Amino acid sequence: MAAFDPLTAVTDAFTSFVFGKTETTRLPVRTSTGQAQAVYLPTAAPGLGDSGVIIGREVYSGKGYIYDPFQLYGQQLPAPHWLVLGESGNGKSALEKTYVLRQLRFRDRQVVVLDAQGEDGVGEWNLIAEQMGITPIRLDPMAALDQGIRLNPLDPSITSTGQLALLRTIIEVAMGHGLDERAGFALKVAHSYVNETVTGRQPVLTDIVEQLRHPKPESAEAMNVALEDVRAWGLDVALVLDRLVDGDLRGMFDGPTTVGIDLDAPLIVFDLSHIDRNSIAMPILMAIVGVWLEHTWIRPDRKKRIFLVEEAWHIINSPFVAQLFQRLLKFGRRLGLSFVAVVHHLSDVVDGAAAKEAAAILKMASTRTIYAQKADEARATGQVLGLPRWAVEIIPTLSPGIAVWDVNGNVQVVKHLVTEAERPLVFTDRAMTESSSATSSPASPATPLEDTVADEFEAETASRAAAMERLARADETVA
Repeated sequence: MAAFDPLTAVTDAFTSFVFGKTETTRLPVRTSTGQAQAVYLPTAAPGLGDSGVIIGREVYSGKGYIYDPFQLYGQQLPAPHWLVLGESGNGKSALEKTYVLRQLRFRDRQVVVLDAQGEDGVGEWNLIAEQMGITPIRLDPMAALDQGIRLNPLDPSITSTGQLALLRTIIEVAMGHGLDERAGFALKVAHSYVNETVTGRQPVLTDIVEQLRHPKPESAEAMNVALEDVRAWGLDVALVLDRLVDGDLRGMFDGPTTVGIDLDAPLIVFDLSHIDRNSIAMPILMAIVGVWLEHTWIRPDRKKRIFLVEEAWHIINSPFVAQLFQRLLKFGRRLGLSFVAVVHHLSDVVDGAAAKEAAAILKMASTRTIYAQKADEARATGQVLGLPRWAVEIIPTLSPGIAVWDVNGNVQVVKHLVTEAERPLVFTDRAMTESSSATSSPASPATPLEDTVADEFEAETASRAAAMERLARADETVA
Protein backbone atom coordinates (compact mmCIF):
# COMPACT_ATOMS: atom_id res chain seq x y z
CA MET A 1 0.00 0.00 0.00
CA ALA A 2 1.38 3.38 -0.98
CA ALA A 3 2.39 5.76 1.79
CA PHE A 4 0.11 8.67 2.52
CA ASP A 5 1.49 11.94 1.09
CA PRO A 6 -0.02 15.00 2.83
CA LEU A 7 1.10 17.39 0.04
CA THR A 8 -0.57 15.26 -2.65
CA ALA A 9 -3.76 15.03 -0.61
CA VAL A 10 -3.91 18.81 -0.15
CA THR A 11 -3.26 19.39 -3.90
CA ASP A 12 -5.98 16.94 -4.93
CA ALA A 13 -8.47 18.48 -2.52
CA PHE A 14 -7.75 22.00 -3.80
CA THR A 15 -8.00 20.89 -7.47
CA SER A 16 -11.33 19.14 -6.82
CA PHE A 17 -12.66 22.24 -5.06
CA VAL A 18 -11.73 24.59 -7.94
CA PHE A 19 -12.32 22.40 -11.03
CA GLY A 20 -14.65 19.73 -9.74
CA LYS A 21 -14.01 16.05 -9.29
CA THR A 22 -11.26 14.74 -11.55
CA GLU A 23 -12.31 11.95 -13.92
CA THR A 24 -10.53 8.65 -14.28
CA THR A 25 -8.60 7.94 -17.48
CA ARG A 26 -10.76 6.23 -20.10
CA LEU A 27 -9.59 3.20 -22.05
CA PRO A 28 -9.01 3.76 -25.81
CA VAL A 29 -11.66 2.46 -28.22
CA ARG A 30 -10.78 0.80 -31.53
CA THR A 31 -13.34 1.55 -34.26
CA SER A 32 -13.72 2.26 -37.98
CA THR A 33 -14.61 5.42 -39.89
CA GLY A 34 -17.93 3.81 -40.82
CA GLN A 35 -18.83 3.58 -37.11
CA ALA A 36 -17.22 6.84 -35.99
CA GLN A 37 -19.10 8.91 -38.57
CA ALA A 38 -22.15 8.75 -36.29
CA VAL A 39 -20.14 10.75 -33.72
CA TYR A 40 -18.69 13.30 -36.15
CA LEU A 41 -21.67 14.15 -38.34
CA PRO A 42 -20.90 15.71 -41.74
CA THR A 43 -21.85 19.38 -42.07
CA ALA A 44 -22.03 21.74 -45.04
CA ALA A 45 -22.96 25.36 -45.61
CA PRO A 46 -26.51 25.94 -46.87
CA GLY A 47 -26.82 26.23 -50.64
CA LEU A 48 -28.69 28.75 -52.77
CA GLY A 49 -31.54 26.44 -53.72
CA ASP A 50 -32.07 24.21 -56.72
CA SER A 51 -33.57 26.70 -59.18
CA GLY A 52 -31.31 28.28 -61.77
CA VAL A 53 -28.22 27.27 -63.75
CA ILE A 54 -25.57 24.81 -62.64
CA ILE A 55 -22.20 26.45 -61.97
CA GLY A 56 -20.30 23.44 -60.61
CA ARG A 57 -19.87 21.95 -57.17
CA GLU A 58 -19.04 23.27 -53.73
CA VAL A 59 -15.49 22.12 -52.95
CA TYR A 60 -15.79 21.10 -49.30
CA SER A 61 -19.13 19.28 -49.41
CA GLY A 62 -19.06 18.11 -53.04
CA LYS A 63 -22.68 19.13 -53.57
CA GLY A 64 -23.92 20.93 -56.66
CA TYR A 65 -23.76 24.73 -56.78
CA ILE A 66 -26.66 26.42 -58.57
CA TYR A 67 -26.94 30.18 -59.02
CA ASP A 68 -29.42 32.50 -60.68
CA PRO A 69 -29.75 36.19 -59.70
CA PHE A 70 -33.30 36.40 -61.03
CA GLN A 71 -34.47 33.49 -58.86
CA LEU A 72 -32.65 34.80 -55.77
CA TYR A 73 -33.58 38.46 -56.17
CA GLY A 74 -35.82 39.76 -53.41
CA GLN A 75 -35.26 36.73 -51.17
CA GLN A 76 -31.53 36.15 -50.80
CA LEU A 77 -30.27 38.97 -53.04
CA PRO A 78 -31.04 42.69 -52.66
CA ALA A 79 -29.69 43.32 -56.19
CA PRO A 80 -29.07 41.03 -59.19
CA HIS A 81 -25.70 42.54 -60.13
CA TRP A 82 -22.47 40.52 -60.11
CA LEU A 83 -18.74 41.34 -59.83
CA VAL A 84 -16.14 38.83 -61.10
CA LEU A 85 -12.51 39.34 -59.99
CA GLY A 86 -9.26 37.52 -60.61
CA GLU A 87 -5.99 37.45 -62.48
CA SER A 88 -5.81 36.18 -66.06
CA GLY A 89 -5.66 32.44 -66.65
CA ASN A 90 -7.73 31.38 -63.65
CA GLY A 91 -11.08 30.75 -65.32
CA LYS A 92 -13.03 34.03 -65.37
CA SER A 93 -13.65 33.86 -69.10
CA ALA A 94 -14.78 30.23 -69.00
CA LEU A 95 -17.20 31.02 -66.17
CA GLU A 96 -18.74 33.99 -68.00
CA LYS A 97 -19.25 32.08 -71.23
CA THR A 98 -20.72 28.92 -69.74
CA TYR A 99 -22.96 31.05 -67.53
CA VAL A 100 -24.33 32.89 -70.58
CA LEU A 101 -24.76 29.69 -72.60
CA ARG A 102 -26.67 28.04 -69.77
CA GLN A 103 -28.83 31.13 -69.12
CA LEU A 104 -29.82 31.28 -72.78
CA ARG A 105 -31.51 27.90 -72.42
CA PHE A 106 -34.32 29.79 -70.68
CA ARG A 107 -36.70 31.38 -73.17
CA ASP A 108 -37.09 34.63 -71.27
CA ARG A 109 -33.35 35.45 -71.15
CA GLN A 110 -31.42 37.90 -73.33
CA VAL A 111 -27.74 38.82 -73.08
CA VAL A 112 -25.59 41.72 -74.27
CA VAL A 113 -21.81 41.38 -74.09
CA LEU A 114 -19.24 44.15 -74.44
CA ASP A 115 -16.32 42.07 -75.73
CA ALA A 116 -13.15 44.09 -75.19
CA GLN A 117 -10.62 41.28 -75.67
CA GLY A 118 -9.62 39.70 -78.97
CA GLU A 119 -7.79 36.78 -80.55
CA ASP A 120 -7.03 36.02 -84.21
CA GLY A 121 -8.44 39.40 -85.26
CA VAL A 122 -11.87 38.89 -83.68
CA GLY A 123 -13.38 39.15 -80.22
CA GLU A 124 -13.18 36.15 -77.91
CA TRP A 125 -16.98 35.77 -78.00
CA ASN A 126 -16.88 35.29 -81.77
CA LEU A 127 -17.04 31.47 -81.62
CA ILE A 128 -20.10 31.49 -79.40
CA ALA A 129 -21.82 34.07 -81.61
CA GLU A 130 -21.11 31.99 -84.73
CA GLN A 131 -22.40 28.85 -83.03
CA MET A 132 -25.68 30.63 -82.30
CA GLY A 133 -25.93 32.16 -85.76
CA ILE A 134 -25.28 35.68 -84.43
CA THR A 135 -23.18 38.32 -86.20
CA PRO A 136 -21.22 40.41 -83.66
CA ILE A 137 -21.56 44.19 -83.84
CA ARG A 138 -17.90 44.98 -84.54
CA LEU A 139 -17.00 48.60 -83.76
CA ASP A 140 -13.81 49.34 -85.68
CA PRO A 141 -12.66 52.83 -86.77
CA MET A 142 -11.02 51.42 -89.92
CA ALA A 143 -14.02 49.32 -90.92
CA ALA A 144 -16.37 52.20 -90.12
CA LEU A 145 -14.77 54.27 -92.87
CA ASP A 146 -15.85 51.56 -95.31
CA GLN A 147 -19.52 51.52 -94.34
CA GLY A 148 -18.96 49.59 -91.11
CA ILE A 149 -21.19 49.54 -88.02
CA ARG A 150 -22.41 52.89 -86.72
CA LEU A 151 -24.23 53.82 -83.53
CA ASN A 152 -25.77 57.28 -83.54
CA PRO A 153 -25.79 59.13 -80.17
CA LEU A 154 -28.61 61.26 -81.63
CA ASP A 155 -30.72 58.28 -82.70
CA PRO A 156 -34.42 59.26 -82.41
CA SER A 157 -35.03 56.09 -80.37
CA ILE A 158 -33.08 57.82 -77.55
CA THR A 159 -35.02 60.51 -75.74
CA SER A 160 -33.89 64.12 -76.03
CA THR A 161 -32.85 64.09 -72.36
CA GLY A 162 -30.87 60.89 -72.92
CA GLN A 163 -29.14 62.34 -75.97
CA LEU A 164 -28.01 65.42 -74.06
CA ALA A 165 -26.80 63.33 -71.11
CA LEU A 166 -24.83 61.11 -73.49
CA LEU A 167 -23.24 64.10 -75.24
CA ARG A 168 -22.18 65.56 -71.89
CA THR A 169 -20.70 62.23 -70.80
CA ILE A 170 -18.71 61.83 -74.03
CA ILE A 171 -17.27 65.33 -73.67
CA GLU A 172 -16.49 64.99 -69.95
CA VAL A 173 -14.74 61.64 -70.45
CA ALA A 174 -12.62 63.05 -73.25
CA MET A 175 -11.78 66.27 -71.37
CA GLY A 176 -11.18 64.55 -68.03
CA HIS A 177 -13.32 67.03 -66.10
CA GLY A 178 -16.90 68.18 -65.88
CA LEU A 179 -18.47 70.78 -68.13
CA ASP A 180 -18.80 74.25 -66.67
CA GLU A 181 -22.12 76.07 -66.86
CA ARG A 182 -21.23 78.12 -69.94
CA ALA A 183 -20.02 75.15 -72.02
CA GLY A 184 -23.03 73.16 -70.86
CA PHE A 185 -25.34 75.97 -71.99
CA ALA A 186 -23.70 76.15 -75.44
CA LEU A 187 -24.11 72.39 -75.87
CA LYS A 188 -27.72 72.49 -74.71
CA VAL A 189 -28.81 75.21 -77.12
CA ALA A 190 -26.94 73.57 -80.02
CA HIS A 191 -28.61 70.22 -79.33
CA SER A 192 -32.04 71.82 -78.98
CA TYR A 193 -31.67 73.74 -82.26
CA VAL A 194 -30.54 70.62 -84.17
CA ASN A 195 -33.45 68.52 -82.89
CA GLU A 196 -35.94 71.23 -83.84
CA THR A 197 -34.61 71.99 -87.30
CA VAL A 198 -33.30 68.71 -88.73
CA THR A 199 -36.16 66.78 -90.35
CA GLY A 200 -36.42 63.96 -92.83
CA ARG A 201 -33.31 62.20 -91.50
CA GLN A 202 -31.56 61.32 -88.26
CA PRO A 203 -29.66 64.22 -86.67
CA VAL A 204 -25.93 63.41 -86.46
CA LEU A 205 -22.92 64.71 -84.55
CA THR A 206 -21.80 66.81 -87.51
CA ASP A 207 -24.94 68.89 -87.04
CA ILE A 208 -24.03 69.54 -83.38
CA VAL A 209 -20.44 70.49 -84.23
CA GLU A 210 -21.60 72.87 -86.95
CA GLN A 211 -24.08 74.54 -84.64
CA LEU A 212 -21.44 74.97 -81.90
CA ARG A 213 -19.09 76.61 -84.36
CA HIS A 214 -21.78 78.84 -85.85
CA PRO A 215 -24.49 79.42 -83.22
CA LYS A 216 -27.67 81.17 -84.26
CA PRO A 217 -28.53 84.64 -82.91
CA GLU A 218 -31.61 83.30 -81.11
CA SER A 219 -29.30 81.10 -79.01
CA ALA A 220 -27.67 84.24 -77.61
CA GLU A 221 -30.89 86.17 -77.28
CA ALA A 222 -32.41 83.45 -75.06
CA MET A 223 -29.88 84.31 -72.32
CA ASN A 224 -29.29 87.96 -73.30
CA VAL A 225 -25.61 87.40 -74.06
CA ALA A 226 -23.41 88.24 -77.02
CA LEU A 227 -23.27 85.79 -79.93
CA GLU A 228 -19.47 85.73 -79.76
CA ASP A 229 -19.68 84.63 -76.11
CA VAL A 230 -21.87 81.65 -77.02
CA ARG A 231 -19.41 80.68 -79.79
CA ALA A 232 -16.46 80.92 -77.38
CA TRP A 233 -18.26 78.85 -74.72
CA GLY A 234 -18.89 76.03 -77.17
CA LEU A 235 -15.48 75.97 -78.87
CA ASP A 236 -13.87 73.33 -76.60
CA VAL A 237 -17.01 71.20 -76.82
CA ALA A 238 -16.91 71.37 -80.61
CA LEU A 239 -13.25 70.33 -80.66
CA VAL A 240 -13.97 67.24 -78.55
CA LEU A 241 -16.94 66.16 -80.66
CA ASP A 242 -14.90 66.77 -83.79
CA ARG A 243 -12.75 63.79 -82.76
CA LEU A 244 -15.80 61.55 -83.25
CA VAL A 245 -16.57 63.21 -86.56
CA ASP A 246 -13.18 63.73 -88.18
CA GLY A 247 -10.62 62.27 -85.78
CA ASP A 248 -9.36 58.83 -84.82
CA LEU A 249 -12.87 57.65 -83.88
CA ARG A 250 -14.57 58.88 -87.03
CA GLY A 251 -17.01 56.62 -88.80
CA MET A 252 -18.45 54.83 -85.76
CA PHE A 253 -20.77 57.52 -84.36
CA ASP A 254 -21.03 60.28 -86.95
CA GLY A 255 -23.86 58.88 -89.03
CA PRO A 256 -27.29 57.24 -88.76
CA THR A 257 -27.45 53.99 -86.81
CA THR A 258 -26.71 51.00 -89.04
CA VAL A 259 -29.88 49.31 -90.22
CA GLY A 260 -30.26 45.63 -89.38
CA ILE A 261 -28.93 45.48 -85.81
CA ASP A 262 -31.18 42.86 -84.25
CA LEU A 263 -31.99 43.96 -80.71
CA ASP A 264 -34.38 41.02 -80.30
CA ALA A 265 -31.67 38.36 -80.74
CA PRO A 266 -31.04 36.23 -77.63
CA LEU A 267 -27.36 37.23 -77.69
CA ILE A 268 -25.95 40.61 -78.78
CA VAL A 269 -22.17 40.93 -78.88
CA PHE A 270 -20.43 44.30 -79.27
CA ASP A 271 -16.93 43.48 -80.47
CA LEU A 272 -14.59 46.21 -79.16
CA SER A 273 -11.42 44.17 -79.67
CA HIS A 274 -10.13 46.50 -82.42
CA ILE A 275 -10.13 49.48 -80.05
CA ASP A 276 -7.00 50.33 -78.06
CA ARG A 277 -7.97 49.30 -74.52
CA ASN A 278 -5.65 51.91 -72.96
CA SER A 279 -6.95 54.85 -74.98
CA ILE A 280 -9.68 57.30 -74.07
CA ALA A 281 -11.73 55.72 -76.85
CA MET A 282 -12.72 52.72 -74.73
CA PRO A 283 -14.65 54.53 -71.96
CA ILE A 284 -16.24 56.77 -74.61
CA LEU A 285 -17.37 53.68 -76.50
CA MET A 286 -18.76 52.06 -73.37
CA ALA A 287 -20.65 55.24 -72.48
CA ILE A 288 -22.24 55.45 -75.93
CA VAL A 289 -23.14 51.75 -76.01
CA GLY A 290 -24.50 51.88 -72.45
CA VAL A 291 -26.86 54.79 -73.08
CA TRP A 292 -27.86 53.48 -76.51
CA LEU A 293 -28.82 50.15 -74.92
CA GLU A 294 -30.64 51.85 -72.07
CA HIS A 295 -32.97 53.60 -74.48
CA THR A 296 -33.30 50.98 -77.22
CA TRP A 297 -32.82 47.57 -75.59
CA ILE A 298 -34.17 47.61 -72.04
CA ARG A 299 -37.93 47.47 -72.29
CA PRO A 300 -40.79 46.50 -69.92
CA ASP A 301 -41.49 43.22 -71.74
CA ARG A 302 -40.89 40.88 -68.76
CA LYS A 303 -37.66 39.53 -70.23
CA LYS A 304 -34.70 38.95 -67.95
CA ARG A 305 -31.62 40.65 -69.37
CA ILE A 306 -27.93 40.20 -68.64
CA PHE A 307 -25.43 42.95 -69.48
CA LEU A 308 -21.90 41.55 -69.29
CA VAL A 309 -18.94 43.92 -69.57
CA GLU A 310 -15.38 42.71 -70.09
CA GLU A 311 -12.60 45.05 -68.93
CA ALA A 312 -15.19 46.83 -66.78
CA TRP A 313 -12.56 49.00 -65.09
CA HIS A 314 -12.98 51.34 -68.08
CA ILE A 315 -16.45 52.02 -66.68
CA ILE A 316 -15.79 52.01 -62.96
CA ASN A 317 -12.56 54.04 -63.22
CA SER A 318 -14.17 57.00 -65.01
CA PRO A 319 -16.35 59.18 -62.77
CA PHE A 320 -18.63 60.29 -65.61
CA VAL A 321 -19.11 56.84 -67.17
CA ALA A 322 -19.52 55.31 -63.71
CA GLN A 323 -22.31 57.78 -62.88
CA LEU A 324 -24.02 56.91 -66.16
CA PHE A 325 -23.87 53.18 -65.49
CA GLN A 326 -24.89 53.67 -61.88
CA ARG A 327 -28.13 55.20 -63.16
CA LEU A 328 -28.49 52.34 -65.64
CA LEU A 329 -28.15 49.78 -62.84
CA LYS A 330 -30.77 51.48 -60.69
CA PHE A 331 -33.14 51.84 -63.63
CA GLY A 332 -32.53 48.33 -64.95
CA ARG A 333 -33.21 46.62 -61.65
CA ARG A 334 -36.91 47.45 -62.01
CA LEU A 335 -36.95 45.94 -65.51
CA GLY A 336 -35.04 42.72 -64.80
CA LEU A 337 -31.44 43.67 -65.67
CA SER A 338 -28.43 41.86 -64.19
CA PHE A 339 -25.16 43.74 -64.70
CA VAL A 340 -22.01 41.58 -64.72
CA ALA A 341 -18.70 43.44 -64.37
CA VAL A 342 -15.44 41.57 -65.01
CA VAL A 343 -12.32 43.15 -63.45
CA HIS A 344 -8.78 41.83 -63.03
CA HIS A 345 -7.81 43.77 -59.89
CA LEU A 346 -10.04 45.66 -57.48
CA SER A 347 -7.17 48.06 -56.83
CA ASP A 348 -7.56 49.22 -60.44
CA VAL A 349 -10.81 50.92 -59.47
CA VAL A 350 -10.86 51.61 -55.72
CA ASP A 351 -7.66 53.64 -55.94
CA GLY A 352 -8.63 55.39 -59.17
CA ALA A 353 -10.16 58.74 -59.99
CA ALA A 354 -13.70 57.43 -59.48
CA ALA A 355 -13.31 55.89 -56.02
CA LYS A 356 -16.66 57.25 -54.81
CA GLU A 357 -18.55 56.05 -57.89
CA ALA A 358 -16.71 52.71 -57.82
CA ALA A 359 -17.78 52.14 -54.21
CA ALA A 360 -21.41 52.82 -55.17
CA ILE A 361 -21.31 50.31 -58.05
CA LEU A 362 -19.52 47.68 -55.95
CA LYS A 363 -22.17 48.11 -53.26
CA MET A 364 -24.85 47.28 -55.84
CA ALA A 365 -23.10 44.00 -56.70
CA SER A 366 -24.60 41.57 -54.20
CA THR A 367 -22.74 38.66 -55.83
CA ARG A 368 -18.92 38.62 -55.87
CA THR A 369 -16.79 35.86 -57.38
CA ILE A 370 -13.06 36.01 -56.64
CA TYR A 371 -10.51 33.84 -58.43
CA ALA A 372 -6.84 33.46 -57.42
CA GLN A 373 -4.97 36.65 -56.57
CA LYS A 374 -1.64 37.43 -54.96
CA ALA A 375 -1.67 37.61 -51.17
CA ASP A 376 -1.47 41.40 -50.90
CA GLU A 377 -4.18 41.86 -53.52
CA ALA A 378 -6.36 39.26 -51.78
CA ARG A 379 -6.05 41.13 -48.47
CA ALA A 380 -7.02 44.42 -50.11
CA THR A 381 -9.95 42.75 -51.89
CA GLY A 382 -11.13 41.11 -48.68
CA GLN A 383 -11.03 44.42 -46.83
CA VAL A 384 -13.04 46.27 -49.50
CA LEU A 385 -15.61 43.50 -49.96
CA GLY A 386 -15.82 42.48 -46.30
CA LEU A 387 -14.84 38.84 -46.86
CA PRO A 388 -14.25 36.52 -43.89
CA ARG A 389 -10.62 35.88 -42.93
CA TRP A 390 -10.64 32.23 -43.99
CA ALA A 391 -11.75 33.21 -47.50
CA VAL A 392 -9.02 35.84 -47.80
CA GLU A 393 -6.38 33.34 -46.72
CA ILE A 394 -7.30 30.73 -49.34
CA ILE A 395 -7.68 33.09 -52.33
CA PRO A 396 -3.92 33.05 -53.15
CA THR A 397 -3.95 29.22 -53.03
CA LEU A 398 -6.91 28.66 -55.37
CA SER A 399 -6.34 26.52 -58.46
CA PRO A 400 -7.65 27.60 -61.88
CA GLY A 401 -11.39 27.03 -62.14
CA ILE A 402 -11.96 27.35 -58.37
CA ALA A 403 -13.23 30.59 -56.84
CA VAL A 404 -14.65 32.07 -53.66
CA TRP A 405 -18.31 32.96 -54.16
CA ASP A 406 -19.91 35.56 -51.88
CA VAL A 407 -23.64 35.74 -52.53
CA ASN A 408 -24.90 38.40 -50.12
CA GLY A 409 -22.85 36.95 -47.26
CA ASN A 410 -23.23 33.27 -48.20
CA VAL A 411 -19.54 32.49 -48.81
CA GLN A 412 -18.52 29.18 -50.39
CA VAL A 413 -15.63 27.79 -52.43
CA VAL A 414 -16.88 26.55 -55.80
CA LYS A 415 -15.27 24.52 -58.57
CA HIS A 416 -16.60 25.49 -61.97
CA LEU A 417 -17.51 22.57 -64.25
CA VAL A 418 -17.09 22.84 -68.03
CA THR A 419 -18.58 20.17 -70.27
CA GLU A 420 -16.91 18.69 -73.33
CA ALA A 421 -19.55 20.38 -75.50
CA GLU A 422 -18.67 23.77 -74.03
CA ARG A 423 -14.89 23.36 -73.89
CA PRO A 424 -14.01 24.39 -77.49
CA LEU A 425 -16.31 27.41 -77.21
CA VAL A 426 -15.12 28.85 -73.91
CA PHE A 427 -11.35 28.30 -73.85
CA THR A 428 -9.84 31.01 -76.04
CA ASP A 429 -6.10 30.53 -75.39
CA ARG A 430 -5.67 28.23 -78.37
CA ALA A 431 -2.45 29.93 -79.44
CA MET A 432 -0.83 28.88 -76.15
CA THR A 433 -1.90 25.22 -76.22
CA GLU A 434 -0.57 22.23 -78.13
CA SER A 435 -4.05 20.92 -78.91
CA SER A 436 -5.13 23.94 -80.94
CA SER A 437 -6.13 21.84 -83.93
CA ALA A 438 -8.34 19.68 -81.77
CA THR A 439 -10.14 22.60 -80.14
CA SER A 440 -10.40 25.08 -82.97
CA SER A 441 -13.68 23.75 -84.37
CA PRO A 442 -16.82 24.16 -82.25
CA ALA A 443 -18.44 21.02 -80.92
CA SER A 444 -21.87 19.90 -82.04
CA PRO A 445 -24.59 21.25 -79.75
CA ALA A 446 -26.60 18.06 -80.10
CA THR A 447 -26.52 17.48 -76.34
CA PRO A 448 -28.17 20.30 -74.34
CA LEU A 449 -25.40 22.06 -72.47
CA GLU A 450 -26.99 22.14 -69.05
CA ASP A 451 -28.13 18.51 -69.31
CA THR A 452 -24.53 17.60 -70.05
CA VAL A 453 -23.34 19.51 -66.99
CA ALA A 454 -25.87 17.67 -64.87
CA ASP A 455 -24.80 14.29 -66.29
CA GLU A 456 -21.12 14.99 -65.64
CA PHE A 457 -21.85 16.22 -62.14
CA GLU A 458 -23.88 13.09 -61.36
CA ALA A 459 -21.09 10.88 -62.74
CA GLU A 460 -18.50 12.65 -60.60
CA THR A 461 -20.71 12.43 -57.52
CA ALA A 462 -21.26 8.69 -58.09
CA SER A 463 -17.51 8.19 -58.46
CA ARG A 464 -16.85 10.03 -55.19
CA ALA A 465 -19.54 8.00 -53.40
CA ALA A 466 -18.07 4.72 -54.66
CA ALA A 467 -14.62 5.74 -53.47
CA MET A 468 -15.96 6.62 -50.01
CA GLU A 469 -17.76 3.26 -49.81
CA ARG A 470 -14.57 1.36 -50.71
CA LEU A 471 -12.67 3.32 -48.05
CA ALA A 472 -15.29 2.53 -45.41
CA ARG A 473 -15.17 -1.19 -46.22
CA ALA A 474 -11.39 -1.11 -45.95
CA ASP A 475 -11.57 0.55 -42.54
CA GLU A 476 -14.06 -2.04 -41.28
CA THR A 477 -11.80 -4.85 -42.50
CA VAL A 478 -8.85 -3.37 -40.60
CA ALA A 479 -10.99 -3.03 -37.50
